[in-house]
Amino acid sequence: MKIIPRCEHPRPDRYRDEWINLNGEWDFEIDNAKVGMQKEFFKRDSLNEKIIVPFSPESVLSGIGHTDFMNAVWYRRDIDIPKKWTGKRVLLHIDACDHTTMVFVNGKKVGTAHKGGYTSFLYDITDALNEDENYVTVYAEDDVRSGKQFAGKQSTRLGSYGCYYTRTTGIWQTVWLEAVEPAHTVSYRAYPNISDSSVTLEVKTQGAKCGSTLKVRATYKGRPMGETVTQINSSTEFVKIKLAEEHLWECGSGRLYDLDFELMCEDKTDIMHGYFGLREVKLTKESGLQINGKTVFGRFVLDQGFYPDGIITAPSDDALKFDIEASLSCGFNGARLHQKVFEPRFLYHADTHGYMVWAEAGNWGFDHTEFASLEYFLSEWLEEVERDFSHPSVIGWCPFNETWDKDGKRQCNALIDSIYDITKAIDGTRPVIANSGSYPTTRTDVHDVHDYTQEPETFRSCFAEMDDGIIRDQLYRKSPKRQRYNTLLPVFVSEYGGVKWVIDADDTAWGYGSSVASEEEFFQRLKGLTDTLLDNPHIFGYCYTQLTDVEQEQNGLLTYDRRFKFEPSKYAKIFSRIAEIEK
Repeated sequence: MKIIPRCEHPRPDRYRDEWINLNGEWDFEIDNAKVGMQKEFFKRDSLNEKIIVPFSPESVLSGIGHTDFMNAVWYRRDIDIPKKWTGKRVLLHIDACDHTTMVFVNGKKVGTAHKGGYTSFLYDITDALNEDENYVTVYAEDDVRSGKQFAGKQSTRLGSYGCYYTRTTGIWQTVWLEAVEPAHTVSYRAYPNISDSSVTLEVKTQGAKCGSTLKVRATYKGRPMGETVTQINSSTEFVKIKLAEEHLWECGSGRLYDLDFELMCEDKTDIMHGYFGLREVKLTKESGLQINGKTVFGRFVLDQGFYPDGIITAPSDDALKFDIEASLSCGFNGARLHQKVFEPRFLYHADTHGYMVWAEAGNWGFDHTEFASLEYFLSEWLEEVERDFSHPSVIGWCPFNETWDKDGKRQCNALIDSIYDITKAIDGTRPVIANSGSYPTTRTDVHDVHDYTQEPETFRSCFAEMDDGIIRDQLYRKSPKRQRYNTLLPVFVSEYGGVKWVIDADDTAWGYGSSVASEEEFFQRLKGLTDTLLDNPHIFGYCYTQLTDVEQEQNGLLTYDRRFKFEPSKYAKIFSRIAEIEK
């Protein structure tokens, strides 16, 4: 029996019993000349190499390990469709493929090309299937140097350098099949209300005739919590469930209610399972970050989600959980998910652990200097917000990071403001950092700064004049006329620290500022920098750089292969101390 890598269901937030994991061995071929379409690779019986999906061809776990640039790649595999799926719609899910993807079934193109290397998408392949033998071909083009796509931390040079790492091309998350009834539930948004212990659900359906019945049931640890029944009159219905018991989702306590969606149309019933957390987020200058009305200092760590053997694909589900549990053991209560859209399984584990996250786009490499770039940014960002809307762990959005001057041109404020406005229009329940660690635009919910000053007393002085409306962060010191502190907004120091400590000898290793010479000096610096932020009543949270080393960037609290550099209790003593804003 073949072992299927990453065999767990990729979407616990929308689960059905009838599904097939397509991870494992596929045929594979690099197409640098991009001639495969003309040569009709999608009709071939085989390709010239083998690859292990869902790992990108750059990774060791893929079995390829090709780290040079790849302009285009092809995948092919046979698929078996169970006879019991007859009469149902068969959906092919690709949870992430970098960057522009086309799918063929039995040599026939299905749907339109999907653009976006970090978000999930699907195709209804029912009409392209044969009764007996079937095969799927996937084609992906990628150009991290184009300026027209999210590249995140992918290197635009041949090799890794600085804080740019090994690239990812093609499929890098689970590929799977799902059987649904012709009338089925597509997705839902959960709007919890702690004031009356209820949840309102925005449920999207497809194929249901008017008058069809939608039943939604909520349970908690198997106990009935409430249900509602409604008649379908449009493709989107709003239903409210009053909950029999209140179980709040809180930091460190990821209490989750389970959901069952039953859509009954004619003589068929579609069943989908999901969940939600009963929690509300509020952010103000006076009270800081509040979860369910209680002020919580945001003790975040920068998490880039890279792995030595899988690059941006976790080698296992346990590896996802390990990073969250390692962070918690170090005294953090959340993470800034940096320059990468993390997979739904990670968010599920964050949900269950009561672990807060700021969700971010991998906007580096994208040309932010022209408003016309909205065309390349908006669709992928909206897919991320829509997909991850109902995860209680997601307490805020951050579409842009460090949009500093590019090739002598400044950031396009109209572009950044427009993305902020659109994000707030589709999700008014969360704060939005319009542009992390950058020169301000006109609209944002947070005054967000980055500062890698390494000397604790100098670092403290940078924030000593906040009562007078001044923050002397690294951009202020560079351009005091451009960088202005908006005193009406809550303040988040979303990048600091980055203290270098190298476990294994490495001439390429780097961190921020001067290195420390001893463990004692390391912890003196760490405590001095962190105390500055915890002691300041104007700051609602910090984000320490970073959880783990990544390739040559070795300023993590853990090594790249997930070994703690020091006892986690030593970290926790510093990071978990009560903050001034919590008193």
